[in-house]
Amino acid sequence: MARSQFNVKLIPVEIEKIKKEALREGEEADDTWDDSITKFMAFGETQYERIMHIDSDVTVLRNLDDLFLLPKAAVAMPRAYWSENNPLPLTSLVVVLEPSVSEFRALINTTREMQPQDGRPKYDMDILNDRYANSAMVLPHQPFLLTGEFRRSGHTQYFGNSYQEWDPDAALAQAKLVHFSDWPLPKPWVMWPFEGVKQMRPRCKFNPGTQHESGCRDREIWLQLYDDFRKRRKDICKLLSVPAPDWPPKGVNMTVE
Repeated sequence: MARSQFNVKLIPVEIEKIKKEALREGEEADDTWDDSITKFMAFGETQYERIMHIDSDVTVLRNLDDLFLLPKAAVAMPRAYWSENNPLPLTSLVVVLEPSVSEFRALINTTREMQPQDGRPKYDMDILNDRYANSAMVLPHQPFLLTGEFRRSGHTQYFGNSYQEWDPDAALAQAKLVHFSDWPLPKPWVMWPFEGVKQMRPRCKFNPGTQHESGCRDREIWLQLYDDFRKRRKDICKLLSVPAPDWPPKGVNMTVE
């Protein structure tokens, strides 16, 4: 359908995976990110002058073509504004890149030789930061919104200041892309575990958890974003959501308020 109706050029590739031997003995790679380094294949598509790589767990809300008009740069990425690290790392949810054989080889070789970092394997975001943290063009992060932002009680990190007031409708209207990020809830193509949704959904502003709760616009938008993703996946891709995992996830301690 993508090829016949939307003129998409499909190119099958061999999947590169995080190597199990890069982990500490007795550990296993997290399936969520096991194949994430496949995005490095984009650096080898040298028939193009510029490529925009977008993670699959997103909904594109508005045209992104203006990113192709950026000044020349090997890589352009937004910062992970939600991170507690300082300086803020780059996030690989959107990468505007200039394909290069040398960069492609360097990145793939790095994945084959990498060692665990702080007791865990390095993933695509770690590797891109190692290589481009001091040279990448930094994109403004606000057009790229996380679903998790609707669950936050404060939005200082998103705004970069403490005086702006959060308006969920205004934030959604400004966003060009929404990234589904509500860990430990699974990605949007996985059915929600009922207890997980109950614990993780955005809280209402007034009288939360009671029959008189109100001010639930964040929750309404959050649920709408997930419903829209699943509906399009079903109607367009003809794919149903996969079964929900056990809840809570293994090794995660969840506390119900």
